[in-house]
Amino acid sequence: MRVAVVAGPDPGHAFPAIALCLRFLAAGDEPVLFTSPRWFDAAMAAGIGVRRLKGLAPRAEDDDADAGARIHQRAAHISTEILPDMSAMLPELVVSDVLTAGGGMAAERLHVPWVELSPHPLYLPSKGLPPIGSGLAAGEGVRGRARDSMLRTLSARAIRRGELQREEARASIGLPPQDPGPAARLVATLPALEVPRPDWPEDAHLVGPLLWEPTDHILELPPGDAPLVMVAPSTAHTGVAGMVDTVLEALADSGVRVAISTLDTPPADLPPWATAGLGRQDELLRHASVVIGGGGHGLLAKSLLAGVPIITVPGGGDQWELANRATRQGSSLLIRPLTAAAIRASVQQILNDPAFTESARKAAADAVVVSDPIEVCHRVLAARTN
Repeated sequence: MRVAVVAGPDPGHAFPAIALCLRFLAAGDEPVLFTSPRWFDAAMAAGIGVRRLKGLAPRAEDDDADAGARIHQRAAHISTEILPDMSAMLPELVVSDVLTAGGGMAAERLHVPWVELSPHPLYLPSKGLPPIGSGLAAGEGVRGRARDSMLRTLSARAIRRGELQREEARASIGLPPQDPGPAARLVATLPALEVPRPDWPEDAHLVGPLLWEPTDHILELPPGDAPLVMVAPSTAHTGVAGMVDTVLEALADSGVRVAISTLDTPPADLPPWATAGLGRQDELLRHASVVIGGGGHGLLAKSLLAGVPIITVPGGGDQWELANRATRQGSSLLIRPLTAAAIRASVQQILNDPAFTESARKAAADAVVVSDPIEVCHRVLAARTN
């Protein structure tokens, strides 16, 4: 099966797309990844065909302050920009990241079935949940359900505005305004991070996290046998700034070691009990007792799969929602605002209470109850051809 996989350059979206491409390769399929050139070398080294995801650059007429316009208008533009390259590869199926809706629009224009990839929990609105992003658990009892109903009413206008923007964007490129949606949705998260909903879509399949390491380098650990705290600042532009400096200040003379995992230039003049650089996070997690991160889905999923509790310092985007879900699950502590005192206290609390590690290990054990994303995609294509 020839499949085009479309994802933007943000690591939280590009990395799961690369992981999915590797799964396609292992199944004997022929994936081609449409993404930023930033990831071309690594993808090609793994045997994945690549194409540049054109149309990402902001245009003069774009309103990036309006999230709906940014997603839908640019998606229509991206679909036009990538259409020639996508058409030339003769795809039988397209998989498009949830934030890169242009891939799905391009597939529709080519009359090719497409599947949506959500590299995090399902964020569609639900009649049984508070609005996604609130961080709230589903209300219980009459008052709780009334609260959720009120919050859904307040958010309904924004949701409808986004739907209208989507319709306008589709019409601008010759598609029917009404969006038929994907043939299937791949929800690439842990069951422990999902929440029960009465209206789970039949086309949505929980497939487990899609994880990929951008390096084979093994980061050298600080000497000694003290507990290791792994720190991974958010890769999202909405992440909290200053995490590394605050953690180093907080954990000085605390009897732990620190390993800082970063895609950026590591800090200089580290104390002897700390190390920093680009290294395989799965390897660091084999040694870590605690993780500190921004609450992004990739790091959160890796930590829980390794059975390691995490301290989340959420920034923008979906980090607040994810941090609260992990906290309710019992494997995490949430810090806001970021302070050295809060970091130090939270690290000691997790090290002293085995319940956090037990909850993380339970999340890992539950992760086996998922669908195979490649089988889902093959079924989509089979249904289209039969």
